[in-house]
Amino acid sequence: MPVYTVHAPLSGRDGNAAADRFVFVRDGFHLWAAVFGVLWFVVHRLWLASIAWLVVMTLAGVGMAMLPVSNEVRTLVLALFAVLIGFEAASLWRWTLSRGHWRQLDVVVARNRHDAEHRFFERWTAGRVAAADSRPGDRAGAAPSKTFGPNGGAGEIMGLFPQPGSSR
Repeated sequence: MPVYTVHAPLSGRDGNAAADRFVFVRDGFHLWAAVFGVLWFVVHRLWLASIAWLVVMTLAGVGMAMLPVSNEVRTLVLALFAVLIGFEAASLWRWTLSRGHWRQLDVVVARNRHDAEHRFFERWTAGRVAAADSRPGDRAGAAPSKTFGPNGGAGEIMGLFPQPGSSR
């Protein structure tokens, strides 16, 4: 099932962002980004990514024109660039949002965007969704509120860590 990240703009006084401005970014391969490249970037307002795409494609075209490369190799190289863009489009979108002072609110697993929105807003209205990160661009989640040890008790860390006061 697809994974969606939910992003909200950093808000003003009250700390609540307008829910109609939330952005759901699907992780995975974006076919239209691979096919249309810079147009997909422009539609999603990814200006730095579109400039970088133009520069890389221009350099690749000039470099292949200067080398004795066949048309099949040129086509293969451009197709590989397109596939790379298709796979990295979501990451570039999330990076642009983090640079634009947006914060990641949640990660939702759902069949489609409609279901992802439904699941997210159910949790959000119930108050169970906190900001996944405190700083824009930092995708690390908050530390867990409770840890479980080998005996099932709270407060211990699960794993192969030595117990305090025991010999090694």
